[in-house]
Amino acid sequence: MTEVLRAAGFVVDRAADGEAGLSMGETGVYDVAVLDLGLPRLSGVEILNRWRKASLKHMVLVLSARGSWSERVEVLNAGADDYVTKPINPCELVARIHALLRRSNSGASDALSDGDVIVDPTAGSVRVAGVVVEVTARELQILTYLMYRKGRIVSQAELIEHVYTEEAAPEANTIQVYVARLRKKLGRDTIRTLRGLGYKVG
Repeated sequence: MTEVLRAAGFVVDRAADGEAGLSMGETGVYDVAVLDLGLPRLSGVEILNRWRKASLKHMVLVLSARGSWSERVEVLNAGADDYVTKPINPCELVARIHALLRRSNSGASDALSDGDVIVDPTAGSVRVAGVVVEVTARELQILTYLMYRKGRIVSQAELIEHVYTEEAAPEANTIQVYVARLRKKLGRDTIRTLRGLGYKVG
């Protein structure tokens, strides 16, 4: 599953057991947590309960091998945002994560837009005034993250946190280089730089 999500453009951290997952959710910055209820050392339900008691707001998609109605009710009442019975098709999992991201950012459709720029994260496509623009996987990740946060300032540190894994930390000016490339492809005003603060779309 980890490789499927990475291939879909997500930055993924994987916990080996429930205790590690609990700690990662409490100390890390995540948009969506995919939580398996059958984790060793600490149950998924207990993790979910502790996250919500700590007022952690990241979206939680629960995976379960059981799928009983009572379990579904229990985890949804505990604060899960979605519940899926295993096995799940990888394409459906990716689509459900995108749906949670749209919900968390008050989006109503698959496409993200700003003026003439339209990004479809599910299809991995970018259009400007109806014309398809070729972007690299990393450019798409950065653009999609900024578009999901349209109207907000996103710091360089936040972009790095969400677009790169710890093992692949970028050079100091890498984000600036990618943003410059995106401006050439999409238009100079698509992504604004606020000196000392970060980047902003919209």
